[in-house]
Amino acid sequence: MTPLKTRVLLADDHALVRRGLRLVLDAEPDLEVIAETGDGAEAVECALAPEVDLAIIDISMPRMTGLQAARELHRRRPELRILMLSMHQNEQYLYEALKAGASGYVLKTVADRDLVEACRAAMRGERYLYPGAMTPLIRDFLRGARHDAPLREDPLTPRETEVVKLIAESYSTKEIAEALVISEKTVDRHRSNILEKLGMRDRVELTRYAIRRGLVEP
Repeated sequence: MTPLKTRVLLADDHALVRRGLRLVLDAEPDLEVIAETGDGAEAVECALAPEVDLAIIDISMPRMTGLQAARELHRRRPELRILMLSMHQNEQYLYEALKAGASGYVLKTVADRDLVEACRAAMRGERYLYPGAMTPLIRDFLRGARHDAPLREDPLTPRETEVVKLIAESYSTKEIAEALVISEKTVDRHRSNILEKLGMRDRVELTRYAIRRGLVEP
């Protein structure tokens, strides 16, 4: 049952963006922003609270990306509605967002026009995709059906994905170890395993992989 007033968590690492989106949402009688954060890991903590009905999360966030946060929230609180925000009309981001359990994908460039509609659609249990998003989805579905091609799963574990994100953000081995509270030797082992699994050689290739997977923005 849709609540009379949807209580929203707004997660974006730019305070000005959050302020603008909050003005748009709070102007609606059925929407209310009750919490804000500029950090992906904090977004997960806040959105686990039962008071939050809908989490609006930016794709690109510090510590934990919006996609990582969405996956974690979908696993731990599957009834929560999630919308992803992005500056990019990027097919890979869109696919990853839907796989992560998001109810919709909204472009920041038109959020003042589309975000309210997306919130209401999510709370009705419907998907919301930006205009034009259906074209690549239909094209890839037809291509897969034609070739009977299975979707390729990401071979990395959640911890390895965290390591890739930090490597792509130019963290040193020591900084990664401190951020994840593990030893430097464990970081080196993760890096070796990641390179072997992905068939890659260095940081440059890992960074390209991170961009394709939506872990960091280009």
